[in-house]
Amino acid sequence: MKNKYSLAIHGGAGTILKSSMSAEKEAAYKGVLESSLLAGEEILKNGGSSLDAVEASVIVLEDSDLFNAGKGSVFTADETHELEASIMCGRTLQAGAIGAATSIKNPVMASRKILDSSDYVYLSGQGADQFAKEQGCEMVPNSYFYSDFRYEQLQAARGSSRMKLDHSTDKKFGTVGAVALDQHGNLAAATSTGGLVNKKYGRLGDSSVIGSGVYANDATCAISCTGYGEFFLRGVVAHDISCLMEYKGLSLEEAAQLVINQKQVALGGEGGIIGVDHNGNCSLVFNSEGMYRGSINDMDPMPQVGIYGDMLS
Repeated sequence: MKNKYSLAIHGGAGTILKSSMSAEKEAAYKGVLESSLLAGEEILKNGGSSLDAVEASVIVLEDSDLFNAGKGSVFTADETHELEASIMCGRTLQAGAIGAATSIKNPVMASRKILDSSDYVYLSGQGADQFAKEQGCEMVPNSYFYSDFRYEQLQAARGSSRMKLDHSTDKKFGTVGAVALDQHGNLAAATSTGGLVNKKYGRLGDSSVIGSGVYANDATCAISCTGYGEFFLRGVVAHDISCLMEYKGLSLEEAAQLVINQKQVALGGEGGIIGVDHNGNCSLVFNSEGMYRGSINDMDPMPQVGIYGDMLS
């Protein structure tokens, strides 16, 4: 049976150890995930667009310092914060993305502005910040993204030439995202991240790259990825899932399982995806210990959230 609307979100994947997760912290994570789902679902149930819904859901996650996106973004090797985000419309295949931005409070909003009002798809650095400011996005000093927790992560990574994956002890891929089907049959996806701890040289991951970290096409699916960006870039993961559905006739779940649990594993990639197809079926697939995730739809309007490899609750 086709759902009238569906929404799924994620707050990052990786080796999220239960041993380092207190009951209070787990409740806090799940609380924000639920708030994100409800923000998007409020739009969908009232006939709003999937684009508006994924943007609203991601904004909630960006405004929380629990996730490595927006407010909770990690430090670069230069003790700054560089933000990435993207959004895509499945109906028109229009997309907007930013990379290496430093002053945009909600990067996903700037991505949406690009999709809606410019001739571009991808803006980076000072240009992305300038465009966002001209479009009326809320701008903040780079210090807005500071937190003691993130600074301690950077210090733990000092002296190493390797970038760290959000946590200095747990391999957690700090990305947030949302995918949705609206009542008009249109799909959309959005992804946002603060990148990797101790990253250098203006490194960009997959989160802001259309086709790798995000993709949406009404004929197939909407996908948002979370994982080690270099592997997801090499695998063009989001678009690959859509192609397997379009050209080989695989279901969303079959395509996602193939890409994440076979092709990415073969490359050495760790992480996961959230997806929704044109019938409203959701797929939340990961090859890591856990993934902050959740889903909601018109048939089951109670937020379902989870962290580890267990069922959503």
